[in-house]
Amino acid sequence: MSGNVIVFGWKRSLPGREKISAQHFQDFLQYMGGEKQKGTIDSFEPVLLNPTGGDLTGFFLIRGEPGKLAALTGSPEWVQHITRAMLHLDNAAVWTGVGGAMVQDRMDIWMKTLPA
Repeated sequence: MSGNVIVFGWKRSLPGREKISAQHFQDFLQYMGGEKQKGTIDSFEPVLLNPTGGDLTGFFLIRGEPGKLAALTGSPEWVQHITRAMLHLDNAAVWTGVGGAMVQDRMDIWMKTLPA
């Protein structure tokens, strides 16, 4: 499994758009399931955080190979989902990064670039 990740997160549904958000959540689950079946992504996991008053209440953690993730985020379907999300979610955002064994690789790079 790849250590490359996409995090698609949000703060909350915009007031009055909760039903739209609930439907889009189901649509996005189906979309991610289809991308997993096609092999575009290795895995995905939806996460709903307990209320804390913070800026993040939920996210999808999506894992895959770098080239395939780049193709995913450049696809018309992805752009449509993210555009939809921007219309009904507060602080919807997409981040890329690494996880798993690749964290140590990134830390090694970081440590090597620190001033002596």
